[in-house]
Amino acid sequence: MTRTAYAHDAVVILDPGGDSRAPGGAITVALCGYWDHEPPCPLAPHHTDASPAGDDTLRLRVLFAADPADEVRVRSLIGQALSSGRLTGPDGRVTRWMVKSSDAGSVRPDEADHAARLVAS
Repeated sequence: MTRTAYAHDAVVILDPGGDSRAPGGAITVALCGYWDHEPPCPLAPHHTDASPAGDDTLRLRVLFAADPADEVRVRSLIGQALSSGRLTGPDGRVTRWMVKSSDAGSVRPDEADHAARLVAS
């Protein structure tokens, strides 16, 4: 199996007081079964970056490595995780969000090294 690096971009609006790590956690649960597991990720090694984009808005950037035949499945799982709009964290706290946008992105030149590490993992 030869993996290729991919990117996915999303913007979500957290409910006030929501945990900014929750959408990324939901993605990890969708791809790996649980957010805290030993590497490697079974389907698609990935990394999610969540950066504030004003008030309760988060810009998510997911880099992942997958066999090209699995790309659509991985993107579908990412989309399902985000559209679920909620995650209960390990402390029992529920964070909710609304998806503003979610689309395929392109791996940027400044992400090439990180993408290569994901492909190799």
